[in-house]
Amino acid sequence: MNKVYLMTPGPTPVPDKIRRAESQEIIHHRTKEHSEIFKRVSDNLKPIFKTKNPVLTFASSGTGAMEGSVINTLSSGDKVLIPIVGKFSERWVEICEAYGVEVVSVEVEWGNVVEPEVIKEHLDNDPDIKAVFTTLCETSAGVVCPIKEYGEIIKNRPNTILVVDAISGLGACDIQNDEWGVDICVSGSQKGLMMPPGLAFASVSDKARGFIEHSNLPKYYFDWKKALKSWEKADTPYTPAVSLIVALDEALKMLNEEGIDNVLARHSVLADAMRAAMKSMGLELLSSNYPSNTVTAVKVPDGVDGIELKNVLDKKYGIKIAGGQSHLKGKIFRVAHLGYMGEFDVITAISAIELTLKGLGYSVELGSGVRAAEEVFLK
Repeated sequence: MNKVYLMTPGPTPVPDKIRRAESQEIIHHRTKEHSEIFKRVSDNLKPIFKTKNPVLTFASSGTGAMEGSVINTLSSGDKVLIPIVGKFSERWVEICEAYGVEVVSVEVEWGNVVEPEVIKEHLDNDPDIKAVFTTLCETSAGVVCPIKEYGEIIKNRPNTILVVDAISGLGACDIQNDEWGVDICVSGSQKGLMMPPGLAFASVSDKARGFIEHSNLPKYYFDWKKALKSWEKADTPYTPAVSLIVALDEALKMLNEEGIDNVLARHSVLADAMRAAMKSMGLELLSSNYPSNTVTAVKVPDGVDGIELKNVLDKKYGIKIAGGQSHLKGKIFRVAHLGYMGEFDVITAISAIELTLKGLGYSVELGSGVRAAEEVFLK
């Protein structure tokens, strides 16, 4: 019997404190008790998002907040720009096209990012573009996009907003929403926030609220005018996920006690250690120039079956990692260092990867990856 180590980029491990908070007796949501909790949660989300703007909370996956950001800011026939760097940036395209929004896409090979000057060129040449929809951390490729540079290009364009999917990146990769000019930042509960799935979030700038006033796309549950009006009263338009909000109260307490910059620094060290370990084993990262602190994407070495590698880690060693998606299925494996994780989670995963590769016939010196990671931790 193996102990299970959840090393996927979502869901991530949930601390005991948060599980216990979620298991408390249910309370009614139209009460002063719930309003006080919701107000505290709404306030405590702001330091995590690095914003003074409202952060809305929804009972949905992060995709619900992505869809909400489209239908609340745009109108039928509007044009948007979407840099495609992996599977989840493709989701922006699918949502926009479902609502009759015209998409201008810029696609690069997975493992790379769309450079800021390309974004600027498109916006300069096409002033009708109303929004840029992008991703902070593209977990399918293990890359982090240059959001700060995108924001510098967009913040002084009154007719264009910047919308960022930080579902996997929030709490692991730095995003300074106000400072960088991000108008809408969406996220989810099951990754850096150390929660079970079920909550989605969206920070909304004043500039974005202007767009919300003029949007004519159909909406009901994800009507942000209603959500913002209720948010002002520490409430939600419809029944919230009460137990998850109580658990979120505990999660935010833990994160803010550690301090968001310390949380980000912890993720940076864990990512450095994982990358150093993979390189020491002679493995190649999918992204060398733009690696994410959320998840490390590694190319499966020649002679090794990527599907079998993932299965051995799971069945023999209890290490749950993610495989490649789309055209990279079987060609890469992805190991997260996200949320409720520390040095020994990373070391355990590295040692299991060494053993698995050795067992599958790959030439690796046992202990080389662990040693490389430990050297990072010692620094």
